[in-house]
Amino acid sequence: MIEVLAVPAYRKLFSAQVVALLGTGLLTVALGLLAFDLAGGQAGAVLGTALTIKMLAYVFVAPWMAALVERLPKKAVLVGADLIRAGIALMLPMVDQAWQIYVLVFLLQSASATFTPAFQSLIPVILPDERQYTRALSLSRLAYDLESLVSPALAAGLLTVLSFHDLFLGTVAGFLFSAALVVTTRLPRAAAVKQEGTLWHRTTLGTRIFARNPELRALMALNLAVAAATALVLVNTVVYARDMFGGSNADVAVALACFGAGSMLVALSAPRILDRVPDRVLMRAGAVLLSAGLVGAFALLAVPGTWPVLLGLWVVLGAGTSMINTPSARLLRRAATESTRSYIFTAQFSLSHACFIITYPVAGWIGAAAGQPVAAAALAIVATISTVAAFRFWPAASRTGPVPETVKG
Repeated sequence: MIEVLAVPAYRKLFSAQVVALLGTGLLTVALGLLAFDLAGGQAGAVLGTALTIKMLAYVFVAPWMAALVERLPKKAVLVGADLIRAGIALMLPMVDQAWQIYVLVFLLQSASATFTPAFQSLIPVILPDERQYTRALSLSRLAYDLESLVSPALAAGLLTVLSFHDLFLGTVAGFLFSAALVVTTRLPRAAAVKQEGTLWHRTTLGTRIFARNPELRALMALNLAVAAATALVLVNTVVYARDMFGGSNADVAVALACFGAGSMLVALSAPRILDRVPDRVLMRAGAVLLSAGLVGAFALLAVPGTWPVLLGLWVVLGAGTSMINTPSARLLRRAATESTRSYIFTAQFSLSHACFIITYPVAGWIGAAAGQPVAAAALAIVATISTVAAFRFWPAASRTGPVPETVKG
């Protein structure tokens, strides 16, 4: 897997991704604790609202920004987004009301909605060989998983000597270091794409390609299953740990680390698995695992169960999300041409995060209003329906190539 790090441009971009993710991981823990500090037992509702606003930024800002910055140098786009994110993160320790969280989260995630699709669309250009690209995807997934594992552990250690407000400064440092690494990276010159289409045409191009491609339609259903599991973990872990099980801030970090550990185990083995089985097999199995894990979470909360059982379920849910997320970019690469690549990656970024607009409110608002078992049951139903849809959309013989679309319209 690490052989792709021999490519200098990818090595630097991967390092930039890792440090930015570490900072983002500290942000996730700090936001949860800030929400609990402001709202107590209603922290799930506050955090659910903040994360829903984050998804709205991803869904509505990403396609427009992709079309607007397409002609700009990728390096300038990445560095500018990192600097904006660092500046906004610097303001978060001063927050003392929930509405301030909502405003700053929207601004910060709007910058992320510009950075991430641009970053992801560069990787297949740097690594055109599919075998190398698959290993880069697993390495990228591993970076996300290590962030889920290392950042909470780092946060737990820092919280023994610092207040949670100080964790936001780690986020600032991560974005600044990421920008510095991108500045020093020599990126390949992308082929010029003449943009004759209207802004609206370019903004909606990726979504229209998704609608015409059977694999990508199945991916949308799988994205919803991932969103159901991830929402339960990110929104309500702080409530389970602090309120239901009477744990500490460190227990919140431990539970999130278990979710990351499950995902990391899959990311480490994914290249070997994908050399032997189709993407479809691994991804549909992941959806089944997520549905089963959410049913287990409902049973745990309804009985109720014990803290170690919850940690085990979080490992299962982490594994299921990685079984879907790790191979997903291979589908995007197969469907893309040189002229449509950035639009397809942006569409996946935007559409996958649109799923969280459904699942974050279910996890946060239903959990606060009707009880945590009801929220878990609702998310289990969402994941099960999504799994059935993925099986229907993606028959065994389906494997399609690029959709013949252009940016002209």
